[in-house]
Amino acid sequence: MKFLAITLIVHRPDPVTGVLKSTHDRFREVLDNAVLAEELGFDGFGVGERHERPFLSSSPTVVLSHIAALTRRIRLFTAVTTLSLLDPVRAYEDYATLDHLSGGRLDLIIGKGNGTAQRDLFHVTPEDQWERNAESYEVFRRLWRQDKVTAKTRFRPELTDAEVWPRPHQQPVRVWHGSATSKESVDLAARYGDPLFSANVTHPIEPYAELIRHYRERWEHYGHDPAAVAVGAGSAGLYVARTSQEALKDYRPVFESSLAFQRANGLPVVFETLEDFAERSSALIGSPQQVIEKVHRYHEEFGHTVQHVQADASGLTDARHRDSLERFQSEVAPALRTAIPDPPFAWGPVLAGPQVPAGEPASLSAAVR
Repeated sequence: MKFLAITLIVHRPDPVTGVLKSTHDRFREVLDNAVLAEELGFDGFGVGERHERPFLSSSPTVVLSHIAALTRRIRLFTAVTTLSLLDPVRAYEDYATLDHLSGGRLDLIIGKGNGTAQRDLFHVTPEDQWERNAESYEVFRRLWRQDKVTAKTRFRPELTDAEVWPRPHQQPVRVWHGSATSKESVDLAARYGDPLFSANVTHPIEPYAELIRHYRERWEHYGHDPAAVAVGAGSAGLYVARTSQEALKDYRPVFESSLAFQRANGLPVVFETLEDFAERSSALIGSPQQVIEKVHRYHEEFGHTVQHVQADASGLTDARHRDSLERFQSEVAPALRTAIPDPPFAWGPVLAGPQVPAGEPASLSAAVR
């Protein structure tokens, strides 16, 4: 099993202390967390994309490029790239550049995105967002695979023998499809034989498990090998402590502050108590053994081979957050890596062969360090 640490770069007051970090300090925190994730042995680090309050993740390519320069091994994920809002040509240019700069460490998770404010900002409607997402992805994947592209498009100017630069490093980049509640994203992933990443954050397990079952059905419908399926899954929170009692005690202020925020902003409350949240949500809160057992329970339903956890402290003290991540990597991850298989593909760069002439650096990332 592989493990990612992911941030949406939420920028609001600390849910426990009420302190709001400056924008500069919040970005610095993201960079520090990415470096820490690599030091602790995480397999990937993901940055979201949102174009509305309270997120600072409107430019994941820039953030991930900076992280690429600070790290050497860890794979870089988007979580998610909102292709329904983006020009696929411009998105290709940005991500192909990032892929070269990182030495082929890029994976994309794509999705239509959420939020009324960002839809309004880009003049996207609920009625056309799925069609935009599908069209943008179809153009994007062709640009990555073909030197010249001709495409009749509805939501951007048509392409005629278009050449887009730089040409790719990975051939092609791996694209996961983010899935929360809709069958459209699941079907698009299955159609193209791409891996699926379940959000698995807001609700109990059942609706996510149903979508993953549908994905597997559609995968076979489109004629793909069932053994080649790859599924990732998110989590609603992380705190691994020595004992379950300690975990609940330390995490309670975080949960209660989050619950108060949901109620104050008219957001739906799914889990009324911390005990219910720890038991029925995807949050990994408890002793190492409890967390191991919970991931196994989800794996029995999902068959997932990639698990993401929150990269941010989210109200925990810095010391407790770091201790939790260290405990996860030292006591939880090894057991899960042994018991649950990796995805059915190599984790490293997807390369067709030598990419540079003899005598030049193996990657631009090596050249700039």
